[in-house]
Amino acid sequence: MLLELVIIFLFIFIFFILRSFLKIYRKQRVFNAKKLKTFNKENLNNWMNLTKKERYNLSKQDSVDYMDRRKLLLKEIRKEYKKISGRKSANNIKEK
Repeated sequence: MLLELVIIFLFIFIFFILRSFLKIYRKQRVFNAKKLKTFNKENLNNWMNLTKKERYNLSKQDSVDYMDRRKLLLKEIRKEYKKISGRKSANNIKEK
């Protein structure tokens, strides 16, 4: 009875160790995949070796990065427009 319990706990322990190892391995693989910034002939094989989920996550991350850059650019444009429109209104007041 005691031996059976020890064997069961041993199998459970081994299962959790293997599971955590596989999770770490997947994260490293996805992390290495994030190094693919451009699509060209040299990294075509690396791109095609990725799983569908990894390619999807990379494209989703690219989309998020693009939207962040767009937001920053729009914010800068709005700030510059406020400066220009402020100068114009100040010049109009001085002319009157």
